[in-house]
Amino acid sequence: MGYTFIEKLVKRNIQADSVKAGDIVTVQVDRVMIHDIFIPFVAEKFEEMGFSKLWDPDRVVLIYDHLVPASQVDDVRHFKIGDAFAEKYGLKNVHRSDGICHQLMTEALYVKPGNVVFGTDSHTTTYGCVGAFSSGIGYTEMASILGTGTMWIKVPETIKVNIEGNLPANVSSKDIILRLIGDLGADGATYRALEFTGNTVENMSISSRMTIANMAIEAGAKCALFTPDEKTAEYCQISLTDEDRDLKSDTDATYFKVMEYKAEDFVPVMACPSQVDNIKPVSELQGTKIDQVFIGSCTNGRLEDLAVAAEILKGKQVSPFVKLIVTPASRKVFTEAAQQGIIKTLTEAGAIVTHPGCGLCCGRTGGILSDGERVVATNNRNFLGRMGTSKVEIYLASPASAAAAAVTGEITLPY
Repeated sequence: MGYTFIEKLVKRNIQADSVKAGDIVTVQVDRVMIHDIFIPFVAEKFEEMGFSKLWDPDRVVLIYDHLVPASQVDDVRHFKIGDAFAEKYGLKNVHRSDGICHQLMTEALYVKPGNVVFGTDSHTTTYGCVGAFSSGIGYTEMASILGTGTMWIKVPETIKVNIEGNLPANVSSKDIILRLIGDLGADGATYRALEFTGNTVENMSISSRMTIANMAIEAGAKCALFTPDEKTAEYCQISLTDEDRDLKSDTDATYFKVMEYKAEDFVPVMACPSQVDNIKPVSELQGTKIDQVFIGSCTNGRLEDLAVAAEILKGKQVSPFVKLIVTPASRKVFTEAAQQGIIKTLTEAGAIVTHPGCGLCCGRTGGILSDGERVVATNNRNFLGRMGTSKVEIYLASPASAAAAAVTGEITLPY
């Protein structure tokens, strides 16, 4: 029997002759990411375990993104503890407000095809966009990795998602992953690898693949995987090895499930309050009045996302009494969007453009909502209380659907 993508990657990492789903193995970690919310707990647990040095400071990345700018007095404690930890243990890869952690990890070239990466955030699955095994963990596991450079995993079974054909003009990768989550359910891929194949996937940009990999966790997936190609090589600024190109399932590999889709069948959809697998076509939701639109986050705050929104908003105005908040995923995205005139177009339409960070998505800063308000947002979770009070209604959407809603003041099919 052949091997799946994840089996090949793990086999390569541990230099084993054979690996199968269900095996419990100890992997060598290539990179870890710690964000500002978790650094106090990681630092405390690390020293409680008796470690006196990091296994490899160059493989550790600390990112301040969830709590910047600070919205509560206690946030400053996280910064002070993080800075002290970095200084004490020689940690050089520290990003202070450079952008959202999941954007920076690939954008700053920390992750490469075939890598094994862990982060203290569930959306660490994002790095599968470049063919890495990446997954979120807790602070105890992270402290252990910091001291040992290793982590145990159970090799996941694989759900193969094959998509063939050309997507309709008003459909994006966000619509694909929302539809998939709706089909699987919020727990339908629990501790399984989601492997994406087909010519639709091959034609996607790395940014679009990031959107899908980012939200794989919303179906419970342990990781999301895309075979490295020339787009990957260009994005990661590397030359692919034969091993990198072979990071794909063999034709005789064993899957937990295979899901087949025709690209032409996809339509714009939204995740309705308050579950991410409560998926409905935008056509069925048209006319629903809204109070706010959010375009940003580690799911859809990249240059191509902002460009799509700007194209729809160009020459138009945000609907009266609707707030449009745009948060680029990183400083680099912000700068490039400004250079290309995208920021100008968005602000002329009435958008509020904020500093790169996680604030509104995790309900801390930059436009949180109150009782009875309804928001169309491009982020990844619509749970009760996620973006304000528990009486806020959150509809998750693509940048195109979000921008269209901002113009009309109600849920509208993108055009």
